[in-house]
Amino acid sequence: MNIRSVSINSSIRLSLVAIGLAAAIALAGSGCSSDAAANPDAPPAPGVGVATVVDTPVRQWDEFSGRIAAVESVELRPRVSGYVQRVAYDEGSEVEKGDLLFVIDQRPYRAALDQAEAQLERARAEARLSRNQHTRAQSLVEARAISREEFETRRAASAEGAAGVRAAEAAVAAARLDLQFTEVRAPVAGRAGRALVTAGNLAQADATLLTTVVSQDPVHVHFDADERAFLRYQALSRSGARDATSNPVRVGLMDEEGHPHAGTVDFVDNRVDSATGTVRARAVLPNPDRVFTPGLFARVQLEGSAEFDALLVDDKAVLTDQDRKYVYVLGDDNTAQRRDVTLGRVVDGLRVVETGLESGDQVIVAGVQKVFFPGMPVAPEQVAMTPEQAPDAAVIAAAATR
Repeated sequence: MNIRSVSINSSIRLSLVAIGLAAAIALAGSGCSSDAAANPDAPPAPGVGVATVVDTPVRQWDEFSGRIAAVESVELRPRVSGYVQRVAYDEGSEVEKGDLLFVIDQRPYRAALDQAEAQLERARAEARLSRNQHTRAQSLVEARAISREEFETRRAASAEGAAGVRAAEAAVAAARLDLQFTEVRAPVAGRAGRALVTAGNLAQADATLLTTVVSQDPVHVHFDADERAFLRYQALSRSGARDATSNPVRVGLMDEEGHPHAGTVDFVDNRVDSATGTVRARAVLPNPDRVFTPGLFARVQLEGSAEFDALLVDDKAVLTDQDRKYVYVLGDDNTAQRRDVTLGRVVDGLRVVETGLESGDQVIVAGVQKVFFPGMPVAPEQVAMTPEQAPDAAVIAAAATR
């Protein structure tokens, strides 16, 4: 009885194994047939935009932040004291050198000038009398008609009279100068600020601030360069490639695209600030259209290298794999091939590729997110290698339908 049940159980197990093998074979067959049937309906290769690597001579530019400053800036203060009689300019207007800005009450200074001129006339009269007496004394002393002591006295009086004339002339010149100083004029050409003292107020000599005048054309832009950039510029200067105080700069304001204004560095400070690790530099810019106003923030680009040949790609083509950068290059069979690259700076919106690419390579710059693995087939569409002319979705969609 036991032997028979064991035999029956063995037969059942063998039957179940046979049924399982048959099912597996049937499933495998159906899977193969379904895969084979799906191949004709496989999706097309994704459309991507490819562009030829730009091979061109470039110059690298370093970026700094700066401030616009006037070449000449004057705080206007009176040189004589008195009550302001008139404000003779329009606040905020441009003035020429020598234009009248303020008038201080001139009456006391005219009276002082008249008094000084009267003193001069009296001194001249006394000097003439002393000179004539000295001349007569010379004749009398030769005839022994007067003593030598009296002659010396008359000669001294003549010299004293001449000195008195010179002193009176100096007093007249000082009084005339004070009278001129009652007319406060622009010491430089530029734009005048608001009048800080109006008519009727007392202005103290060398103390009261009347207004400010800042020059308009040209202007300076001050910026701070880091030590690494400073040392690089010094090396270029020592090599003779460039004068340290004639580096070209490009400047842009807050509301401007790019750096449309060109200028030249005309000054570099004589020391590095140990607290900040920077050195102050200054560039000069023409300002005929009055685009720049002193105090404005400026974005400054300073030419950081001599001209060299470089390969450039759009930053949108660059992907990151942990600490490595790479791009996809179009292969001969329209497949995406990975290339690890070493990147440099951005030049005119494109990224410098130092290693990893060769001239003539076709780089995927649009639709790169559709490439899931190296060697994947793609449908390329030629585009330009510029950020402004990157292909739009319609171009990629058209490429995908091919």
